[in-house]
Amino acid sequence: MARKQKYVPAKVWKWDMESGGRFAAINRPVAGATHRKKLPVGKHPLQLYSLATPNGVKVTVMLEELLELGKKGAEYDAYLINIGDGEQFGSGFVAINPNSKIPALLDTSTNPPTRVFESGAILLYLAEKFNAFIPKKLSERAECYSWLMWQMGSAPFLGGGFGHFYAYAPEKFQYPIDRYAMEVKRQLDVLNRHLAKRKYLCGEDYTIADMAVYAWYGALVLHNIYDAAEFLDVASYKNVIRWARRLEKRPAVQRGRRVNKAWGPEEERMPERHSASDFD
Repeated sequence: MARKQKYVPAKVWKWDMESGGRFAAINRPVAGATHRKKLPVGKHPLQLYSLATPNGVKVTVMLEELLELGKKGAEYDAYLINIGDGEQFGSGFVAINPNSKIPALLDTSTNPPTRVFESGAILLYLAEKFNAFIPKKLSERAECYSWLMWQMGSAPFLGGGFGHFYAYAPEKFQYPIDRYAMEVKRQLDVLNRHLAKRKYLCGEDYTIADMAVYAWYGALVLHNIYDAAEFLDVASYKNVIRWARRLEKRPAVQRGRRVNKAWGPEEERMPERHSASDFD
């Protein structure tokens, strides 16, 4: 059997469009729009352009939680951005998020309208705008910020690292899978230890930190993302599972998980959301 030639990096990297993998057609080393396309704008103050991936779910859960509190100014229109078709590279979307990643939010209640991109930034913006799901005491707020930033920094290891090499790469290689599996399990252990004597990440109060971490790690332990539940032995992280199940009992979480979802059972799909009655 012929032995594979050892890979030696070139002196200067060049883009190989035939690199393979599930997302090879939409991954590229340059920014900017690839085509002109205006975004639709609905009647509500907040316009969300997203997809029900973990980063998108963070924001739709937050919006639904705000509406559950009676914050009428949090009414929103949610439009689907199909990243598989490259819709994130349309000129209208790039104008809101120059990084071409979902989610992106446009707050039309300000003059001029306020754009917000990066899921963590959107959570912070909404929490401050509506004074909700964020601690009032400085030390407690710092704890919330710390867990939010922990999630933002950790997700690339789970999604872009482990998820890519375990589920999406054209070939499976032991080294990257082992490397990222080790880090994901370390992160799960961090959460499991922290939640051993806590109801929520910041204690007794539910915050944007819970929403952010749940979208990734709750999905990992409860919904077998990347078909990796057995491989990662997620059942052993009992405190994380308990916490995630508590969150999933919340009606706003249940609604938020459906918004901008265009796959799965028909009753779970909601590609667009424009009214609370859409859930009926």
